Amino acid sequence: MSEAELVLRSTRVITPEGSRPAAVAVAAGRITAVLPYDAPVPEGARLEDFGDDVLLPGLVDTHVHVNDPGRTHWEGFWTATRAAAAGGITTLVDMPLNSLPPTTTVDHLRVKREVAADKAHIDIGFWGGALPDNVKDLRPLHESGVFGFKAFLSPSGVDEFPHLDQDRLARSLAEIAGFDGLLIVHAEDPHHLDAAPQRGGPRYADFLASRPRDAEDTAIANLVAQAKRLHARVHVLHLSSSDALPLIAAAKAEGVRITAETCPHYLTLTAEEVPDGASEFKCCPPIRESANQDLLWQALADGTIDCVVTDHSPSTADLKTDDFATAWGGISGLQLSLAAVWTEARRRGHGLEDVVRWMSARTAALVGLSHKGAIEAGRDADFAVLAPDETFTVDPAALQHRNRVTAYAGKTLYGVVKSTWLRGERIVSDGEFTEPKGRLLTRTP
Repeated sequence: MSEAELVLRSTRVITPEGSRPAAVAVAAGRITAVLPYDAPVPEGARLEDFGDDVLLPGLVDTHVHVNDPGRTHWEGFWTATRAAAAGGITTLVDMPLNSLPPTTTVDHLRVKREVAADKAHIDIGFWGGALPDNVKDLRPLHESGVFGFKAFLSPSGVDEFPHLDQDRLARSLAEIAGFDGLLIVHAEDPHHLDAAPQRGGPRYADFLASRPRDAEDTAIANLVAQAKRLHARVHVLHLSSSDALPLIAAAKAEGVRITAETCPHYLTLTAEEVPDGASEFKCCPPIRESANQDLLWQALADGTIDCVVTDHSPSTADLKTDDFATAWGGISGLQLSLAAVWTEARRRGHGLEDVVRWMSARTAALVGLSHKGAIEAGRDADFAVLAPDETFTVDPAALQHRNRVTAYAGKTLYGVVKSTWLRGERIVSDGEFTEPKGRLLTRTP
């Protein structure tokens, strides 16, 4: 066997070549070899045998609002990274807004990193923000190691993070394209939102009507045109409108440098099941109808949608009022994302290999984390151990999120995470956590 301090063995190891019985050798926090299941364990190496539980690469969640510093009462690095670890996520990339200050200058990035440094149970990277007035800050942020830049094309919901109109989008995107950076975009067109009926109140149907599909479709069409003109890299965040899928597929076929993500809540929850007044289901863009959901799953299967991320966006419970117009829009999903997606994926005939591709391999590739996202030699020894056929019923009190408001309360899900490993060290097992062992990541050239 290759050099090893630790050997992890399972009858089902998810590798880039598929699922098979294997023994994974680990030394100095990295995978040194993936060997046959019955390979001899070298003298001095510790063996962990997981039997028929599945060994997955740790998930990489590239869309998380940690809200720290400034709105730590909404979440925070300590609680967010514990929730992530409990759900099999070993790396997250933190969004630049909902914290105070937002990550829109190098100084603000430094503040964020200092706050996160001793609270990270998993590895953490950071997005920068593209605002109307910070074009001059984009290159310095890129050189400081952010993984790309988040922009809104409609109001963000917080005053300190204004959206870009089309002229400012073009200006920011030209600057980012100049150093071959990545712009990730909340794509809803403000004019279509303004024209939609805004009734307010507790009826989910009224909220859904206020965030129409054509707001997403138009914003994505405009983004495609800008990206094509500038040969820029762009990524569509939290896609919910299936009507936009032909636009994205055609752009990819033309060679436009565009990728897209969707989220567990769009894949597992439907508008038809949202009770009136239940703003724990509110997010923007919204959860849409079941026929729309079917098309999102098809797009994942054919590659039009590249990956699945949580868009974990928590708040305090008091902001989740029964008026959909004024309630905070965001769904907390870090701890439950793997189980939620796996539950629906298995029902639709997909395998864990597919889930790993959507939630680990492709998310790692999106941000250039070539040492994450797969069980193969040379990668970080980041793992989740999953009992895929065991079920649990979601109890909000059992979640690690700071505010335990969840749209999944009471749902029975498949897939129990038995333990999570970061660089060859077990960081959570059966609900027991180690002290924080996460590192702060920077984009590599």
